[in-house]
Amino acid sequence: MALRLITGPTVEPITLAQAKAHLRVDHTDDDLWITAAIIGCRVYAENFMGRALVSQTWELVIDEFPDDGDIKLPKSPLRSVVSIKYDDAAGVETTMSTLDYYVDTASEPGWVVVANDWPTTLDSINTVRIQFVAGYAPSADSPDNLVANIPQSIINGILLHLGFMYANRESVVVGTTVAAIPWGGVDELYRQYRVEISMA
Repeated sequence: MALRLITGPTVEPITLAQAKAHLRVDHTDDDLWITAAIIGCRVYAENFMGRALVSQTWELVIDEFPDDGDIKLPKSPLRSVVSIKYDDAAGVETTMSTLDYYVDTASEPGWVVVANDWPTTLDSINTVRIQFVAGYAPSADSPDNLVANIPQSIINGILLHLGFMYANRESVVVGTTVAAIPWGGVDELYRQYRVEISMA
């Protein structure tokens, strides 16, 4: 089983202006660093929570269809399934009809459930490929803030993480010991939104 990013986000959970206001930075010298750090903080948050914060397309690759008829998609919230492709018994790539499966975008994680039976695949590896879109929906009433529907606790966690990174460009020294960066406060803000499924 593998998960790979097909199309990355075109926006971030917070803007450069929002980040600089939080950091109390009124110059442009660090704009490139802050922009890169926003991405790093967002990726950390997504990986910790098993979520996609802003709209992005992923592909889940598995060796075969499951026996129980359900496939969990490992990024929440699920917005849509783009396609389900598989290598048939003859090794020909085939796209399933959308009439042959159901998509549950309300649950976390999102599910794909077959209508009847999954098709037979080639006896090999990586024979099933599911592309899907995940991420919080843009706010229709706030076009200047494309990610307004992200819970505020997650935004707070990103800002806390960003502030710590800006103030501490290296590992933290505690007394005479070099300590790891203390993510406890950040992780606690994220933990309530954590969605875990096995990628084994």
